[in-house]
Amino acid sequence: MKLGEFYYELPRGLIAQEPLEKRDMSRLMIVDRATGNIEEKIFRDITGYFRKGDCLVLNDTRVIPVRLHGRRKTGGKVEIFLLDPYSETPRVLVRPSKRVRQGERIELESGTEAVVLGPAGPGRFVRFDAPIGEVLKCGHMPLPPYINRKDRSGDKDNYQTVYARKDGATASPTAGLHFTRELLGRLEEKGVAIVYVTLHTSYGTFAPVAEENIEEHVMHAEHYEISGEAADTVNGARSSGGRVFAVGTTSMRVLETAAVETGSVAPCSGETDLFIYPGYEFKIVDAIVTNFHLPESTLLMLVSAFTGRDLIFEAYKRAVFPRRSINLSLDLAAHLSVMSTESST
Repeated sequence: MKLGEFYYELPRGLIAQEPLEKRDMSRLMIVDRATGNIEEKIFRDITGYFRKGDCLVLNDTRVIPVRLHGRRKTGGKVEIFLLDPYSETPRVLVRPSKRVRQGERIELESGTEAVVLGPAGPGRFVRFDAPIGEVLKCGHMPLPPYINRKDRSGDKDNYQTVYARKDGATASPTAGLHFTRELLGRLEEKGVAIVYVTLHTSYGTFAPVAEENIEEHVMHAEHYEISGEAADTVNGARSSGGRVFAVGTTSMRVLETAAVETGSVAPCSGETDLFIYPGYEFKIVDAIVTNFHLPESTLLMLVSAFTGRDLIFEAYKRAVFPRRSINLSLDLAAHLSVMSTESST
């Protein structure tokens, strides 16, 4: 399977640079996997596609401010992006990487210093002269590269799901950004079970695919957890005829990583490098709420596996070519698939 099979035209001007004031007022596109039918709604309408006994699975990771700004002794600006901030010797991406030598000291905005060490694959190792908690106090939120503006104080809330609680993500699990506490309350009133898993979204989720044959791509491992209570709730819903809705590719990968041969979920934790692309046989998830994804990304490959490449590309085509200002965001559900798009106006 070739990388070029997952390319599509994405005019950058269509990507909104600001979030909506009301998260659940983003646009919603419904894609029915069984019939191929596609229709548009508003995200808060998503409650109408759940029924009593279904299970909604959310990733409760919390984004931490891992972008650090500093200067070299020569005065040149440097950005250090932490990949695994809580490691004894963290790995980082350094920009501009080629100019920064091994052993060089970078002074951060807080006045603390970072010593850039050898290659870490990906990135470089780094050593700080202060505890990581102190280092992160001067950190900036890791906005996606397609957001062409500097981060602001409001991003610390806007780029966080309302249910985030476990620090560790270096990028937001953005599919969940559309949910509000009120919307989740409506689902609970409807009899939908809501459970939480954890996958600390990091470089593994967003690393570009360099190989032309996508099967040769290796995912970088990310930490995940699923508790016994969460596993029991998911298994209970499935055994009673309910459907499992995973919010985001991260929740999807946790559930599929925790799947056992019997088709149930086992409580577990560790590192997952599960790479899902067309041909993968899903064991647990009936539905996924996820974003529109960049061309040739592993995330686009995952939703292509779930819905079928042709249908998902038809949905993308309809979202892109009406020439509306949208913040690409896709949601797929059981025998239907749900796509949401956020407008900046």
